Amino acid sequence: MGAFAGDSNSGFVFAMMKPRPPRKLNVDEVMMELRPKLAKVPGVMVFLQNPPPITINGQNTNSVYQMTLQSSNLQEIYSWAPKLLGQMRTLPGFLDVTSDLQIQSPQLDVEIDRDRAQSLGVSAEQIQDVLYSAYGARQASTIFTPSNQYAVIVEVAPEFQQTPNALSKLYVRSSQGNLVPLDSLVKVSRGVGPLSVNHLGQLPSVTVSFNLAPGFSLGQAADRLTNVVLGMHMPQTVSVGFQGTVKAFQQSFRGLSILLIVAILVIYIVLGILYESFVHPITILSGLPSAVFGALLTLVIFHKELDLYGFVGLIMLFGVVKKNAIMMIDFALEAQRTDSMHPRDAIYRGCLLRFRPIMMTTMAALLGTLPIALGYGEGAEARQPLGLAVVGGLLVSQLLTLYITPVIYVYMEKLQGHLRPPKSAPRTQDKALAGV
Repeated sequence: MGAFAGDSNSGFVFAMMKPRPPRKLNVDEVMMELRPKLAKVPGVMVFLQNPPPITINGQNTNSVYQMTLQSSNLQEIYSWAPKLLGQMRTLPGFLDVTSDLQIQSPQLDVEIDRDRAQSLGVSAEQIQDVLYSAYGARQASTIFTPSNQYAVIVEVAPEFQQTPNALSKLYVRSSQGNLVPLDSLVKVSRGVGPLSVNHLGQLPSVTVSFNLAPGFSLGQAADRLTNVVLGMHMPQTVSVGFQGTVKAFQQSFRGLSILLIVAILVIYIVLGILYESFVHPITILSGLPSAVFGALLTLVIFHKELDLYGFVGLIMLFGVVKKNAIMMIDFALEAQRTDSMHPRDAIYRGCLLRFRPIMMTTMAALLGTLPIALGYGEGAEARQPLGLAVVGGLLVSQLLTLYITPVIYVYMEKLQGHLRPPKSAPRTQDKALAGV
C-alpha cells in the first residue's frame, strides 16, 4: 500500500490485492463491501476506483469515468455543474458521483481603493506586484553551481502567510518615494470561492466523474447521461462532453463497427477470388452469425460487457470459424472437379474426412482461451470478456456449422447452377465441319 498527496485537501492511496487463490472476491466485489464502511468515517469523503488495464488520456479524478462542462463564463458552469451532479446521483447504476468543483473554500477578496491610491501616487500595478511578490512565486534570480542551478523565489516568511493581518505589514513605494501601508490602499473582505479554476484546453471547466455498478455497461451509462444532458436544456455557451475512457469508448466502437464490416467484405473478396465464385464465400461466412450469437450470449450469461477485449475476441473468432467452413468446402469443390461427384455427396464426404482436423483445431483454440475465460492470472477480470467471447462462440458455432454449412453448400450449388448460362448446342455447319 502506498499514498501520496494530490491537492491541498485530498490524497490518494493505492492498495494491492492479495493473490486470487486465497482471495475469493474480485476487485469490484471488494469495493462494494468497502463503500458503505468508508462512508461512515466522519469528515472524510472516500472514493474507490479500479484503474483500467489500458490507461487512456483524461484528467486525474476521484472516479474512473469523466464528463466535462466547459464555458467561457465561470458562473454558468458553477451553476449547472451541481445540477448535473444531482441528476446523475439519482440514476441507477452510477456510483461515487463527484466533481472537481470546490467553490466553498475560504478566500480573501482584495478590492483596491483606486481614488485613494491615485491620491497617494500608487498605481494598481504596483499593488499587484507587491501581492505577487509576497504570496506568489516570483523568481528573482538563479544561483548557478558547478553541478546544478537553483531558482531564487521571493516570498514573505511562512508565518506571515497564515492570516490576513499580515497585509498591514506590507508597504508600497509611491511615486514620491514614500512607503505607504498596503492596508490603507485596499479593502479586504472574507468570502468563499473555488479552490482552483480548472481548465480543459483554453476554457474553464468542471469535470464530473463517476463509477459504474457491477453489471452496468459503459454504453448504457453514456446513453443515459446523454439523455439527461439533453433534458436539462443547458445554454448554448455551455458545452458538455465525455473525456478519457468514455470518449475513447465511443470513438473506438464507431471505428470497430466499421472495422468488422470491412473485415467481412475483405474476407468475401479474397474467398471469391480464391474459389472464382460469388456464392461460396457466402457459404463460408454463413457460420459467422452463429459464432457472434454464441459470443454475445456467453457474455450476457456471465454478466460481462462487450468491451475492447470482447471485440478482439470476436475478430479472433471470425478466423477460427471461417477456417472450419473452408476445410469442408475446399474438399467438396475439389471432389466435384476431379471425381465429378454430386454436390451432396461431395460435401458429405468432406464432412466425414475433415471432421477430425476441424475438431482438433477448434479444441486447440478453445482450450487455449479457456484459462482467460475462467479468469486465471493477475488482472484476469479485465481480459475475461475476450476468453468468454471466443469459448462461447466456438462452442455454439462448432455445433451449428457442422450441420448448417453442408446444407447451405448444397443450396448454393443449386443456385450457382441456375445462374450459369446454359450451354448452347453446336450449329449444323459446325457439325458438318466436325464430320469432315
